[in-house]
Amino acid sequence: MDEMLKELTQFGDLTSSFTLLDVAAVFGLAFALTLLTGWVYKFTHRGVSYSQTYVHTLVILGITVAFIMLIIGSNIARAFTLVGALSIIRFRNAIKEPRDIAFLFMVMSVGMACGTRFYSLAVFATICLNGAMILMTKLGMFAKVIRERILIVRLPAGAKAEETFQEVFGRSLDEFHVISLETVQAGSLQELVYSVVLKRRVEPNVFLEDLRRVNGNNKVSLVLGQQEIDL
Repeated sequence: MDEMLKELTQFGDLTSSFTLLDVAAVFGLAFALTLLTGWVYKFTHRGVSYSQTYVHTLVILGITVAFIMLIIGSNIARAFTLVGALSIIRFRNAIKEPRDIAFLFMVMSVGMACGTRFYSLAVFATICLNGAMILMTKLGMFAKVIRERILIVRLPAGAKAEETFQEVFGRSLDEFHVISLETVQAGSLQELVYSVVLKRRVEPNVFLEDLRRVNGNNKVSLVLGQQEIDL
């Protein structure tokens, strides 16, 4: 009985640095601020790689970091213990976009501020960082008009691409460069991939029809906006 009372007393000493109210405040604020960050991520996301699971991860990560900071407090021994425990985790999923890494650091920093009970700093940082992200997205800051397109076209195996497309390319393109060449359909066709720049007044549909007329009505594909596609 004496030993049990002693252990309960030690447990009380360990939790004396924060109360249940502190825990509730840390959880509530971290949850609200990371939800806001997740909404901003969804609102500003471009491309086809949006993942609901990733947004859930942002929210859970922010809350978890807040609890970790609350547990560590100012105890160096606990900090080293947690670092050792977390070092066994291995992450297998590759981050496709650099901005995804930025959002990870955002929720981690907010979680750290909440966990160390710098509540005003957490709110201020969340508003400023997410506001900056929305502003840059809305204004299209640092955007660049990219005119390059990817052209995929097929020809009979014996045809010469330079002679076949010379007239169409000269009439419709400002620039073109061969990226790759390979044989398909058991060697009966050759598939060429070009990087092309259409002239400003050339319609993509008209350009494709011109190519079909000279390549024997084989496959012709023009990828528009390939910079927004996650390959």
